[in-house]
Amino acid sequence: MSTHSTRSGHAAGAPCRVLLLGGSTEASALARALALRDGYDVTVSYAGRTRERVETPGRVRVGGFGGVEGLVRHLRDEHVDVVVDATHPFAAVMPHHVARACSMAGVPALRVRRPAWEPVAGDQWHEVPDLDAAADAIAGAAARRVFLTTGRQDLVPFAALSDVWFLVRAIEPPDPMPLANATVILDRGPFATESERALMCEHRIDIVVSKNSGGSAAAGKLAAARELGLPVVMVARPAPSALPQVSTVADALAWLTRTVAPSSRPHDAREPG
Repeated sequence: MSTHSTRSGHAAGAPCRVLLLGGSTEASALARALALRDGYDVTVSYAGRTRERVETPGRVRVGGFGGVEGLVRHLRDEHVDVVVDATHPFAAVMPHHVARACSMAGVPALRVRRPAWEPVAGDQWHEVPDLDAAADAIAGAAARRVFLTTGRQDLVPFAALSDVWFLVRAIEPPDPMPLANATVILDRGPFATESERALMCEHRIDIVVSKNSGGSAAAGKLAAARELGLPVVMVARPAPSALPQVSTVADALAWLTRTVAPSSRPHDAREPG
């Protein structure tokens, strides 16, 4: 019996092979959602920068692909039908590699990136284009006690501020630590507004530095800063890639359904409305 193909080249009757690039809460949620649906064979890929990962169903691979050419080889060797890039909203390189590699390999791809935060009444945001500009903003504000929430891999731009004390929050300890005066707290969100406010008061924070990651898990620090009247240096996101983009897991599931049409689904599965 012959099979026919969908727009992606995925043969009807065979599981749809999905390469899901992880690193965000949306990636974990999407992996769990696809595990409840028949017709998908999912591999979740992590860059490997964080040793402690959120457990997700499906196969897991860790490490890079070797640039655009390496990703093209992987797509072809593994017969990948579709790629969903759900890396962190601040992933600056991978989304562009995915766009190029999938174009070269003829594989449909989607970027899932949650909406950015927007300032509301009472916020004192100083929006900057990058981390170097964030360091300049701290110096210009004459801040002395900084709550730095940009992650353990983005500390070097602040190393020249030797007269500033930093409270650094990260999932894993920085190694090495480039900051002369810093205290590190290890924690993973979500973070409630009440606990964020208490943390800022305990450490006498006078300015907060954050990437505009969006989402609810880390939004508590922004509400706490607003309540305390503290300024926030907000780092803008990298430029988007050429991939089509959605902002929610529901929209990603709908896109997958339209694009690859897997052969079967659970009887209780419903498409997002």
